[in-house]
Amino acid sequence: MTSDAPQVLIDGLQYCNWSREIFEEMRRGGLTAVHATVGYHEGFRETVRHLVDWRTWLRDNEDLILLARDAGDIERARATNRTAILLGLQNPMPIEDDIGLIEMLFDLGIRFMQLTYNNQSLLGCGWMEKEDSGVTRMGREAIAEMNRLGMIIDLSHAGERTALETIALSERPVVISHANPRWLRDSNRNVSRAVLQALRAKEGLLGLSLYPLHLPNGSDTTLEQFGKMAAEAAGIMGADHLGIGSDLCQDQPDSIVRWMREGRWTREIQATASFPGQPSWFRSNLDFAKLAQGLSSAGFGAAETALVLGGAWHRFLEASLPSARDSQETSR
Repeated sequence: MTSDAPQVLIDGLQYCNWSREIFEEMRRGGLTAVHATVGYHEGFRETVRHLVDWRTWLRDNEDLILLARDAGDIERARATNRTAILLGLQNPMPIEDDIGLIEMLFDLGIRFMQLTYNNQSLLGCGWMEKEDSGVTRMGREAIAEMNRLGMIIDLSHAGERTALETIALSERPVVISHANPRWLRDSNRNVSRAVLQALRAKEGLLGLSLYPLHLPNGSDTTLEQFGKMAAEAAGIMGADHLGIGSDLCQDQPDSIVRWMREGRWTREIQATASFPGQPSWFRSNLDFAKLAQGLSSAGFGAAETALVLGGAWHRFLEASLPSARDSQETSR
């Protein structure tokens, strides 16, 4: 990293094949914090099993990583040359049909939860459904409960109506942790101008995705094209509400992407489901700081680049996550 590189690097979403090698790579890449996916279609008990695994990784690699429950833990990670791990869910399946499980998962360390993952959930509608019926009755209750606790609402994978209704209903700012402007890549998985405008009006944050299927030219997208995409998003969000949510699925086998898409809800096998090749300029955590070059080529100054590569996420997390002490008091 150059001397004028951002001092805080935060990746808003990863789903790697976690290992000590990955944790070492994150530290070498200078990552201050990473939002890590805990699960997709798992129920509560399976999710707790994943959290047990995370506690083991955290204990066995405490020289490299620490669990982040609030922004203070991010500062503690930076001060001790470690990477803070923020745990999140890409699907509300783990809360099953029990609103009380949101608090249980929060107490266990979950700090992000998506209201949907592609399909209709008990909370809202995913982007792949033909009809978006918006936020459900339980969804309204879940939004209020997440607001009470300080669990961050993530609208990645949500349908248009569900996203707009959630932004309006939430008393706290929400995030779309990993998506790009839809007009640059015509996929409903990306987000429209209307959603971005609503997100910005409520002080929310967009994490730019580096997953090839979300990028303007897929795996062949250049670093300069990434910079132009970021500039388009910044035209609506501003650099202070724009970050990175790489959606990096490093070292994962293709069976994982099939699990993401198929889960247990269908018997239809998508034989062609596989991870696309990452663009040459972003293949691992070691490449994170390279994004500064793409931002600079699109006219971002040093201060704006620092915001996009971590500063905006850091500010959002400072404002959104209650301290661990506050959380304990809220739970009483």
